Amino acid sequence: MTKKKSKRILQIVLLVGTIVSLFFVPWLLVKAWILPLPDSVQEQLDEAVDHGFDGVVVYVDKAGQPPGYYASGWHNRDTKIPAKPKALFKIASISKLYNVVVLTKLVHNGRLSLDKTIADYLPDLRGRIENADKITLRLMVQHRSGIPNFTDAPNFWSAPTETFDESLALILDKPANFEPGEDYEYCNTNYLLLNKIMDNELGYANFQFLKEEVLVPLNLTHTYNSLKEVNLDNVMSGYHVGHPLDLKEDGSEHGMLTTGEDLGIFLRALNDGSFFKPEEQEIYASIYEYEHGGWIPGYQSFAAYDKDSDAVVIAFYSTTDSELYNWNLSEIINNRIFKILKK
Repeated sequence: MTKKKSKRILQIVLLVGTIVSLFFVPWLLVKAWILPLPDSVQEQLDEAVDHGFDGVVVYVDKAGQPPGYYASGWHNRDTKIPAKPKALFKIASISKLYNVVVLTKLVHNGRLSLDKTIADYLPDLRGRIENADKITLRLMVQHRSGIPNFTDAPNFWSAPTETFDESLALILDKPANFEPGEDYEYCNTNYLLLNKIMDNELGYANFQFLKEEVLVPLNLTHTYNSLKEVNLDNVMSGYHVGHPLDLKEDGSEHGMLTTGEDLGIFLRALNDGSFFKPEEQEIYASIYEYEHGGWIPGYQSFAAYDKDSDAVVIAFYSTTDSELYNWNLSEIINNRIFKILKK
């Protein structure tokens, strides 16, 4: 089957997946919620696979204990390769945590200002993005800009854009969803623009700056910015309910990949501020959060920290669906994992 045909199938699945999900999945959510709590994280992952996930990987870093590496289900269901605790995974919007770290450091260095606007840094967009002269970097970081979200374009996920210009074209000259600062709406366009602004200021891709300032000092050698940089055999396969094929190579080649361990080490350092100077920690804390989730077809991921148990939990699920019932199911499982760690 050609990649073009595969994309067409995914487009259809994304449009009609609602019908199947409405009849079956809510009961599964109830079941997952009320089942007795397992004695171990591994048992919980095995239970998650029984609920319908093709593969699950979890990394646990609880203070005072060795890290825990867990996996259940398939790394690749077609070739029957078991899930690997140290597999690479597409982390989608969790990358925003890394983006804000870079922005924080550039602001601290005086190279960017949170109070300057899109028009200040990307003057060509004045008149093409409504309120470009009012929308500050701070508002974009916090999803309070009112800019339309380019990934909400019809059928976006069946054929994702590859370049900045292609993505930006999806929202140019469209009316704002609300006045800057007047509301909140999660919007990937904000970070599309922030990354462009950071790249322009640096004169090179800001991932290289991240690597030098954070990844290398933390010895995070399994964090990448593109599928082109990795051995595809090390990437966990991703599946979407109703779509017959592995989505590992579908969609954009761009986007961060990492292991549960690398992401867990990063999240621990983000929460304890070990790679920040004191002033940088203040800047970051004033503009963004310390945990995140990510979703693209075939891949949903969670990076969470629980202060009470001093535990970092990274969870990767390799099965998505159109109505995000699997997302809700994942959150139930994540909560149960934290309960197991607290027992």
